[in-house]
Amino acid sequence: PFVIVCNHQASLDLMGMVEVIPERCVPIAKRELLYLGTVGWACWLSGTIFIDRRRRDAAIEVIARTARAMRRENVR
Repeated sequence: PFVIVCNHQASLDLMGMVEVIPERCVPIAKRELLYLGTVGWACWLSGTIFIDRRRRDAAIEVIARTARAMRRENVR
C-alpha cells in the first residue's frame, strides 16, 4: 500500500492524474467536491472516500479506517 498526494490546480489536471495513478488506488477527497455537480457524481460513482475537513476527529477516523482496509486487503 502507498499514498499519492495530488494538489492539482485545475480540473484538466485530473486527466493527467488518471494516467499516473495505479489501478488499485482509492481516491480520497474533501467532502465539498461531492456537491460539485457532475464532478461530485463522478467522484461518488468511482468510489471516492469523502472527508469532512471541518470535523477533524471524523476525518482522522475515516483516514484510519481506510488505512486499516488497505493493510488488510493488500494482496501481492
